[in-house]
Amino acid sequence: MNGDGEAENAPYARARTGSRQPGTAPAPRGTAGTTTTLSDANFATPVEDRYFEDYVPGAVYVYGSITMTREDILRFADEFDPQSIHNDPHAARQGPFSGLIASGWHTCSVTMRMYVDHYVSKVAGLASPGIDELRWVQPVRPGDSLSLRATVQDARVSRSKPDRGLVTTGIEVLDQHGQTVLTMSAMNLFLRRQAVSGRG
Repeated sequence: MNGDGEAENAPYARARTGSRQPGTAPAPRGTAGTTTTLSDANFATPVEDRYFEDYVPGAVYVYGSITMTREDILRFADEFDPQSIHNDPHAARQGPFSGLIASGWHTCSVTMRMYVDHYVSKVAGLASPGIDELRWVQPVRPGDSLSLRATVQDARVSRSKPDRGLVTTGIEVLDQHGQTVLTMSAMNLFLRRQAVSGRG
């Protein structure tokens, strides 16, 4: 789809509609729809009761999807990344991508929404020391629907603070064709269930 792709009249980060599945997170007030678990695999514990021990290396989870509308791409770029390839459809047609593309930071923001809705514990999440190896692999265009594939790569108990652990997650964002558009490695600190329950 080129930069003049048909606009969709939808609020920012409109989620694909459909029946709620296990692990579905409701959208907060002011947003439309929900995103869902898109694979057979999901955590045994809901995000509201998830602790460090629930993040098992090797586990893979898929969530989404969120459609990137032309209006939202323009709105985000106007406010946060006003480069012509993101906020000027006419100039973008003459640019290196032959059409409008989403800011990579917009794609990151949508990724974060799915990641927080479904993956990051709402009771044990402490903070993130950062991300590594962020790559924008393919351009995201108006009408693309993005989903999140999260792979637990590593989970280690902290030596200095044994009530918590560090989880490293490989993140891939896929478009509706299954093509990877973004990759990164995220780190999150989570409390241990043992420590919270007084058993550790």
